Amino acid sequence: MTSSNKLLLIEDDQELSELLVQLLTMEGYEVDTASDGESGLAIALKEQHQMVLLDVMLPKLNGFDVLKKLRQTSQLPVLMLTAKGDEIDRVIGLEFGADDYLPKPFNDRELLARIKAILRRSQIIPQKSQQLQLGDVYLHHGRQEAKCGDVTLDLTGTEFLLLAELLESPGELLDKNGLNQKVLGKRLQAFDRSLDMHMSNLRKKIPQREDGLPRIKTVRGHGYIWLEN
Repeated sequence: MTSSNKLLLIEDDQELSELLVQLLTMEGYEVDTASDGESGLAIALKEQHQMVLLDVMLPKLNGFDVLKKLRQTSQLPVLMLTAKGDEIDRVIGLEFGADDYLPKPFNDRELLARIKAILRRSQIIPQKSQQLQLGDVYLHHGRQEAKCGDVTLDLTGTEFLLLAELLESPGELLDKNGLNQKVLGKRLQAFDRSLDMHMSNLRKKIPQREDGLPRIKTVRGHGYIWLEN
């Protein structure tokens, strides 16, 4: 059974791992650890944790491969720990389905804030209505279930919330900063492509409309619009 505060840390730097376990334990989290990608993936697939803190550079199986294999069967939230200034690592991680990334070295407060934000959006969040339907797209917040026609959409918690925000304001421009705050729980920073990558992943998972028109319009430099039928 999944514990509401149980985290999995996959990190091969023993000193950093011990420091993070100490910090997270003090904050009330229960932390399991793995020092290589292969064993970390095996633990993650047991679905006994609320989220994974995943380093990129790991022995046996690197963080990207762990994430790719995990996403084949699981939408367990993942926070990637990337090298400072390595933009390509962040982009690849988001493309493969990471919920967020945090460049090393990071401060304790930033790490805790990111963890709390990811856990908050991956859990059931009360909405105005438990169910929402617009055209052929249907959401059930309580079950965190999304469908397009007869197709069940295999969405991460972040993608689900992003789709919900779009569907709740059809035809309206949702500015990127507001979406970033609501969905990712952080202010939009210059050169931060997290929201764009999550939107790109969401687009790939939603079947095309029968009339061939796009479902989501990008207003360059401003935000996104869910196009009504």
